[in-house]
Amino acid sequence: MYPSPKTRLAVGLLASSLALSACGSGEDSNPTNASKTYTIGVIAPLTGDLSAIGQGIKNGVDLAIRQANAKKTIAGVTLRLNAQDDTAKADVGATVAAKLVSDQSVIGVVGPLNSSVGKSVAPVLSQANLAEISPANSAIDLTGREALASGGTQTRPYKSYFRVVASDDIQGPFAAQYAVSLGVKKIAIVHDKKAYGQGLAEAFVKEAKAKGATVLPTETVNPGDKDFSATITKLQSQGPDFLFYGGEYPEASLLTKQMKAAGLKIPLMGGDGIQAADYLKIGGAATEGDFATALGAPTDALDSAKTFVTDYAAAGFKDPIGPYGTYAFDAANAIIKALATSLDKSGQALRDAVTTAVGDSDFDGVTGKISFDDFGDTNSKVLTVYKVASGKFVAEKTDTFK
Repeated sequence: MYPSPKTRLAVGLLASSLALSACGSGEDSNPTNASKTYTIGVIAPLTGDLSAIGQGIKNGVDLAIRQANAKKTIAGVTLRLNAQDDTAKADVGATVAAKLVSDQSVIGVVGPLNSSVGKSVAPVLSQANLAEISPANSAIDLTGREALASGGTQTRPYKSYFRVVASDDIQGPFAAQYAVSLGVKKIAIVHDKKAYGQGLAEAFVKEAKAKGATVLPTETVNPGDKDFSATITKLQSQGPDFLFYGGEYPEASLLTKQMKAAGLKIPLMGGDGIQAADYLKIGGAATEGDFATALGAPTDALDSAKTFVTDYAAAGFKDPIGPYGTYAFDAANAIIKALATSLDKSGQALRDAVTTAVGDSDFDGVTGKISFDDFGDTNSKVLTVYKVASGKFVAEKTDTFK
């Protein structure tokens, strides 16, 4: 997918911005000792409907930085945070990405949340070879996986882009396999037309059909919609016994609530974009029996993740961890470990070395093993299906995708 005109403009500005010694903007920028102070950037929605998730991402990175500084993980080095609000918009993402590139102390970026934003951010950071690790992006074309669907050869579009979560062509089929195993007969499909939601839904549909399920024609809604009565009325006339939603919790929570209030009392399943506390809060009792998938094993099954939860609470963050806070923590630590092996370099050579070292990551994170393939995708294929029970997401099945 080619970047938008606004993205191309932001990319074009990089050559001039790289020549400047700007301090950037956001918290904890303008280091006083550039030779020993380095910055990790964050790009996420820090305001708006998705801010609850975005703040969890920011806090995960913040915690990693605090711990590294307290433990003096890299002797003589102080790490700082520069968090930028992309407002969940692609053009804003491109702009703040260029801002982080211009801050010469930035040696890596965690984010963004949305795949649609990721498609604008990745070309900007890649041109500067500034390491980027997304804790949430799942669109297949961010790592060239779309070629695999047609039997082609995968090529890497963005040399500095990595992600620690599964792509749509893995998470969607995993969800479909589980849904079919429940014995559902007729599945409705709804997505929000954004890169994440549509890609996840399309991958789900392909696998569900291959497994013999009857899949109804796909319905679409718009991000920000509040009233889903027209879509629900149409679905009621078709009689589905299951619904898969491709999108995020603000719309999904209202859809499941309105759907069940209208008498269509069927489970809604989504991806990791709905596995959030606010999905349960907004949807209320209507979310009981709904499903969500996510990469990795449940937090309570990993001792390292339990420690993270304890440390997060002790840090006093006012926002919840959310579905991606742990992944952001692991992403930040991958950048920190990469910096530790690259300190004999400076300037662009340092950024180049950090990006190379991130690609060579191989350590046990709080979400599991952190390592990447040659295209920037995580090597982890462990996923979990969660079911809402008594107002909580409870793990139903954890397995390796095959």
